[in-house]
Amino acid sequence: MKLQVLDAAGQSVEEIDADDAVFGIEPNEPVVHQTLLAQLAARRSGSANTKSRGEVRGSTRKLRRQKGLGMARVGSANSPIRGGGGVAFGPKQRSYVQKLPKRMRRLAIRSVLSARAADGRLKVINDLGLEQPSTSGMKAVLDAAESGRSVLIVTGESDTNVLRSARNIPGADVLPADTLNVADMLGHGSLLLTVDAVRRIEALWGGDRASSRRAAAVEA
Repeated sequence: MKLQVLDAAGQSVEEIDADDAVFGIEPNEPVVHQTLLAQLAARRSGSANTKSRGEVRGSTRKLRRQKGLGMARVGSANSPIRGGGGVAFGPKQRSYVQKLPKRMRRLAIRSVLSARAADGRLKVINDLGLEQPSTSGMKAVLDAAESGRSVLIVTGESDTNVLRSARNIPGADVLPADTLNVADMLGHGSLLLTVDAVRRIEALWGGDRASSRRAAAVEA
């Protein structure tokens, strides 16, 4: 498929060929949804922790004798029904990580990229033109590209100038192509890719191997 390439002024300068296996597939929404849930679950710390009656510090001595006092039977002071006692069925430290096949994660990324390309919310720029950090310069580029209020800027490699230029712009975030993921793409209204980022994405998730993996996933 063809992707229009813009310059820093927002003018179309050329068209480039993009891999259909990455930017032109039919999006698989169930896989995207499952991958998003797995990624959000993995961000949970799982650090909530309570002590059971066996873990609470204190004596396990029976507070009073069983019979003869006309009062209810009680055990130790660590009982969950007493103040300062343990917690019954409370949360424990755990991992929320959901394991997904690599094939599904890659298909989800290609699905989101294809969906963004199909609805016009994926734009390609030849050069951001930032030789040094400049918030105003980055803001001018985003306005010229009509990227909207929320944009994810994807570069071919980690670029400190781009990162520092965009970090004070509300709704704008920067990622290198190697760390592109479903949650960040879906969390922004549009994508702005450099040409280098497009080629890096194709190298990571495109080519004949992408086609064979996608075919195998569809058959499954």
